[in-house]
Amino acid sequence: MYGRMPYHGRVAVSQERLERLEARVTRRQKALLKRAAAIRGRSLTDFVVSAAEEAAERVIRSEFVISLGAEESAAFAAALVSPAEPEPALRAAAERYLRR
Repeated sequence: MYGRMPYHGRVAVSQERLERLEARVTRRQKALLKRAAAIRGRSLTDFVVSAAEEAAERVIRSEFVISLGAEESAAFAAALVSPAEPEPALRAAAERYLRR
C-alpha cells in the first residue's frame, strides 16, 4: 500500500471517500503555493487542502463559537445558577402562549 494511500497531513486517510476539488489559479499563485509547500516539506495538494481546511475551521469557529473573558464567564455562570425573575411582560406572553 505504500505510495498508494491518500494522505492528509502526515496521516493516511483510508476510511473516508475522497472527493475531487478543482481550482484555477494564476501562475504567480501556483508558484507561491508550491514554494510554501516545499518549505513545509509537503506536496502541493496536501499543502493546499490543509491550508483550506484550517481557514474553513477558523471561519466556522469565528461565526459559531462565543468566547468570553473571565468577567463575562463569571456573569454567565451566575445567571445560570441564579436566574433573574421574569418580567411581567414575559410572564404575560408565556401565559398567552400556554392558552393557545
